[in-house]
Amino acid sequence: MGNLFLIALGLVFVIEGLPYFCFPEGMKKAASMIKDIEPKNLRIFGIIAMLAGLVLIYYGKGFFD
Repeated sequence: MGNLFLIALGLVFVIEGLPYFCFPEGMKKAASMIKDIEPKNLRIFGIIAMLAGLVLIYYGKGFFD
């Protein structure tokens, strides 16, 4: 179980790092634009992203079992 967690965490780091590696200037621009977004909208985006991740995990787990 711990091994699977480390694999998942490593995959998260790889996916999170890709935009910074491929598009550093675009990421700087996107980061500066985030300060103008209302906190409520960021929370909504965050919960949608988490729910989408849970759905992907649910279906992915079912696919490999």
